[in-house]
Amino acid sequence: MKYALQAINISKSYGDFTALDDVTIKVPKGSIYGLLGPNGAGKTSLIRIINQITVPDQGQVLLNDEALEPKHIANIGYMPEERGLYKSMKVGEQCIYLARLKGLSKSEAKEKLEYWFDRLGMQGWWNKKLQELSKGMAQKVQFIVTVLHEPDLLIFDEPFSGFDPVNANLIKDEILNLRDQGSTIIFSTHRMESVEEMCDHISLINKSRVVLEGPLNSVRDSYRNRTYTTSLIAPNQAAVIATLQTSMSVRPIEIKGLDNTIDLELQIPENLNVSNVLQQLTSLGELTHFSEVIPSVNEIFIRKVSDNG
Repeated sequence: MKYALQAINISKSYGDFTALDDVTIKVPKGSIYGLLGPNGAGKTSLIRIINQITVPDQGQVLLNDEALEPKHIANIGYMPEERGLYKSMKVGEQCIYLARLKGLSKSEAKEKLEYWFDRLGMQGWWNKKLQELSKGMAQKVQFIVTVLHEPDLLIFDEPFSGFDPVNANLIKDEILNLRDQGSTIIFSTHRMESVEEMCDHISLINKSRVVLEGPLNSVRDSYRNRTYTTSLIAPNQAAVIATLQTSMSVRPIEIKGLDNTIDLELQIPENLNVSNVLQQLTSLGELTHFSEVIPSVNEIFIRKVSDNG
């Protein structure tokens, strides 16, 4: 597998506080990589090192297999959680200024800005000052100056902050498009539903260390625990539960959209074949629903952070 970014054995301390402790992440080319963790876990410290804002106490960062150097800043686009635009400057002038800092000529910048302004519905914003824009509008400007120079690596820290649902969905689609066009994206967020929808790989940092890492589907599969939900129509709920409890854990639940059914959560032990459980359920009543419960990223996040606490 080819990696766009490798941060290898990174450690960073500020006085007596350890921000990162032997952290390693490897971001595959052309992927969206979710960098997750609770507040204070070390995510921002790692992002600042990748952007060469600070340097690690030990370890190294590789960008496309090259040791990270100042020249590589042109290959990275960074949208920080705390936005850094000049409020009294006009939108168009500011975008061109920031694009020039990333190596684009004025004419190249204007051409690309026209494309993005049209794509994101920002026509007529060119001469507006940032202070005249809403937070969501300013976020669009920040997004554009992050992606304008078409860097190999994009880093988005809470990119949906300040957006209404319509514009959040718009930016989500643009991030997915960038991935599909070959960009590699590090995506840091507390919105676990966005991680579910967008990320190919994830890494969870807690208390300065990586505690979970891998392809999203593989991580979710590793937390499967043979839990299923089921619904059936039967005359006597108590009798159904009593029968099932002789061989497995049973918990009554309510499944929305299904009326007049017995709704249960089953924890099936390893020594019991799932197909045999299905046969037993059909013998107890009319089976209308049977589905495995795959843990969500949010559930895995909470469980792993709690276990690591």
